[in-house]
Amino acid sequence: MPSYKPHWSPDADYSSCPFFIRRMDTVGYFKPAEAPVAQLPLVGFIYVTSGEVLVDVDGTSFLCQPGQILLIPQQHPFSIRYYRSAIGYTGGFAPSAVADYKSLRYLSAPLHQGFWFDEGAFMAELFNMLASSFEKGDSVFVEKGLDLLLLRIKPNLPATIPAAVSSFLESVFNPDHLPGTIASYAEEAGISENYLSRLVKQSTGRSVGAWIDIVRIQRAKRLLSSTDLSIIDIASSVGVEDQSYFSRLFKKETGITPSAFRKRMQG
Repeated sequence: MPSYKPHWSPDADYSSCPFFIRRMDTVGYFKPAEAPVAQLPLVGFIYVTSGEVLVDVDGTSFLCQPGQILLIPQQHPFSIRYYRSAIGYTGGFAPSAVADYKSLRYLSAPLHQGFWFDEGAFMAELFNMLASSFEKGDSVFVEKGLDLLLLRIKPNLPATIPAAVSSFLESVFNPDHLPGTIASYAEEAGISENYLSRLVKQSTGRSVGAWIDIVRIQRAKRLLSSTDLSIIDIASSVGVEDQSYFSRLFKKETGITPSAFRKRMQG
């Protein structure tokens, strides 16, 4: 399966494009070396069905998680900060492409909305059908599908994440640094451990420790798959000095031991 990354080209001309959509399927953690800043004459959108995407719009960060859509107003500069195993859809549409644009007529700021349970499953299938119709050139369904999409959009205040949380996520996923401790990230952000922990949990739904473990396991998987390093050396390289604890953590997160994972990947 090809890997799609929603890098809207800042040089592309979308002025005569009423609608476009791309399937997004990224593997692991991916951070653009130089995230291009795009500014569309369209209303941009990102819908995530699995994984996460961190987006900057006008200098404000939005963490898009499963079941969430982010709408970006026309001519607002934005860029992708990172993807983490992100699956979903990205694209844009012109107001002229939909029959009823009234609900978003005064969209002057990014709109971040979640769809849960049955509604989330419906939205995922709707986006899949929009993508398939776009690929087949079926403009009739695209128009109807956009109408259905807008019926479920409720303009409200944007769901942003605090700068301290954005900075923490950027730091913990930095491939040049070992995963740190809650204390080290709090010191880096200039706030208390408790305050950072509360902000991260409220904004992302995960604790600081959970994010640190996600990064450790992700890096460990890569090393187990691509190197002959011993388990104890891999544990050390992801910031865990106790091999026994590392093995327990790895099994807790993946369901199998590091050795079993390596055998599976090599097999």
